Amino acid sequence: YISISNSDRNAELDYTATVYNGIDSKDFTFNEKPEDYLLFFGRIHPHKGTYESIQIAKKANKKLIISGLIQDEAYFNEKIKPYINDDDIVYVGNSGPKERDKLLGEARALLHPISFDEPFGLSVAEAMFCGTPVVAFNRGSMPELIEDNKTGCLVNSIDEAVDAINTISTINREYCREWAMSNFSLEKMTDGYLNTYKQILETTNK
Repeated sequence: YISISNSDRNAELDYTATVYNGIDSKDFTFNEKPEDYLLFFGRIHPHKGTYESIQIAKKANKKLIISGLIQDEAYFNEKIKPYINDDDIVYVGNSGPKERDKLLGEARALLHPISFDEPFGLSVAEAMFCGTPVVAFNRGSMPELIEDNKTGCLVNSIDEAVDAINTISTINREYCREWAMSNFSLEKMTDGYLNTYKQILETTNK
């Protein structure tokens, strides 16, 4: 078996390698000078932490833009919609590729306060391709995707996330892009699978 992250592994299975998902870097534009807003990008669902992102932004006194498909209507209506306005909490709906690139690139930071052990956070890697650091709850694959205090911050609570936001401007956005290119590019994924298949064939032919 090949896993998409070490955290995604099942103890009952035998794994040959971990190969992270690959992303086409041409779809994401590096932005050295972001705007001063935070971004939640993903499905509007309790597990993804949309409500927690709102609490983080409000405590940090920062504008939050929310983009994503509403997967849980009741959750959206009860926990998200009451906070939405045209000023500091803005919902822009689901975004296509061009809008995604612009939103991710212009964000001061991506918020990813998940409440489940996510096997791989696609938007986390995509943000870093744009040079945007990520503030994420420290669980699932997040410690593998994020180099703590270098490409973002791994936190364990809303208050820790707020503290991270206050220092996020010290993160080198060029390094975020370099980290993403080195670990999550299409080329890196392709090489990972080819090397694994080669290893399997060599073992089989012995």
